Amino acid sequence: MNQDNSSEGVTDDLIPFVIDLTFEEARRRAEVVSALGPEWDPVAAMRGEDEAYALLYSGLDAEQQRTYDMLVAAGVLPGDEPGRAAAH
Repeated sequence: MNQDNSSEGVTDDLIPFVIDLTFEEARRRAEVVSALGPEWDPVAAMRGEDEAYALLYSGLDAEQQRTYDMLVAAGVLPGDEPGRAAAH
């Protein structure tokens, strides 16, 4: 084992490893879109998510509705606004 005990603790025989994360992220996203296929409709997917969200919180009794409203007000659950996301 040939190590140089320099003051920084770095050896001269190390080879720097560099990776371009921007390129890798673009490649990953392209692979995801490719895997989704040409039939994938992002607008229909979002519409389906909105319908599922509305169904999930429909038919609540009074106590459940109060709890839901409290959680939305506290930012734990997202509200009904577009692009909804919980505040916390």
